[in-house]
Amino acid sequence: MSGAEHIVKSFEAELKKLVDLLVQMGGMVESQLVLATTAVVDRDSRAATQAVEGDPQVDAMESTIEQHCIRMLALRQPMAVDLRLIVSALKTATDMERIGDYAANVAKRSVVLAQFSLPFSLSGIGSMARQVQINLKLTVDAISESDAEKAITVWRTDQAIDDLYNTIFRELITYMMEDPRNITPCTHLLFIAKNLERIGDHCTNIAETVHFAVRGENIQDARPKSDNSPYAVVRPRES
Repeated sequence: MSGAEHIVKSFEAELKKLVDLLVQMGGMVESQLVLATTAVVDRDSRAATQAVEGDPQVDAMESTIEQHCIRMLALRQPMAVDLRLIVSALKTATDMERIGDYAANVAKRSVVLAQFSLPFSLSGIGSMARQVQINLKLTVDAISESDAEKAITVWRTDQAIDDLYNTIFRELITYMMEDPRNITPCTHLLFIAKNLERIGDHCTNIAETVHFAVRGENIQDARPKSDNSPYAVVRPRES
């Protein structure tokens, strides 16, 4: 093997390692999100603890990916698609770290929520969490397979998550208006729903990044977005 061939193969191995690290980090935040969802829906304090305890490992993985990217940029001076991949990996690691933070926040609030007897179902939160989990898994698959089509699927599905969030937002505000005893648990549920909505947004960010890394162009359409909670007006139900 010539020196040039060795350099090329060595660089390809480093790029593969970078993708593997991203997929590994994606698996870590997937696990965090599943644990956080279980903590809320099943009132599982052990799952909440595990979700929170997983956050430092996610942070450490982000640092590992950053160091790997910086080393490749400094020593390899990549161009074109290789440069796009490395820069995209830096952005993706940051988005994944934020997903981990939001999952940990959901888990922390579940501990307080478990202290209350709720007069309403958590099925809406459960449905929203499942859709976010599906999007996150698709996002990780898109990274692993360099699949721009899967990235577009994630990008398009974010609006469904926003619609669920809007519905949950209105329902929780109504419960709070009907009975002051609901204010504390519903406030925590509002934050949980918002954290899930933000995880969906970061999945969309990663989807856009993957699309750019693979095809060298941004998704041309305007990002589908329908979070209208800042403009929501909720009135008491008529008796």
